[in-house]
Amino acid sequence: MKFQRCMTLFVAVIMALALGCASTSNSEGTGEYLDDTAITAKVQTAILQEASLTSAEINVETFKGVVQLSGFVGSRAEINTAVQVARKVEGVKSVRNDMHVKGQQ
Repeated sequence: MKFQRCMTLFVAVIMALALGCASTSNSEGTGEYLDDTAITAKVQTAILQEASLTSAEINVETFKGVVQLSGFVGSRAEINTAVQVARKVEGVKSVRNDMHVKGQQ
């Protein structure tokens, strides 16, 4: 009887831990968070290495493989280039563009 209660408790704890690490539509699981962190770093690096992008005011955020670019750049061409660079990074599912040209709004 005691063994059965311990086993039931053990199974319940394991299930709670597994469900606690699962993702929902509004949150990420641990693995997804680590993947998104890596994607963000790769996109930031690719943008900094792109010679035609002179602005350091591009912010990168990633949620479930969807990259959001925000901030300010010097021209519409730089926006297009940043989006194209981000799309080429492995793991990126799509790119949201929230960048603006400096001086225009």
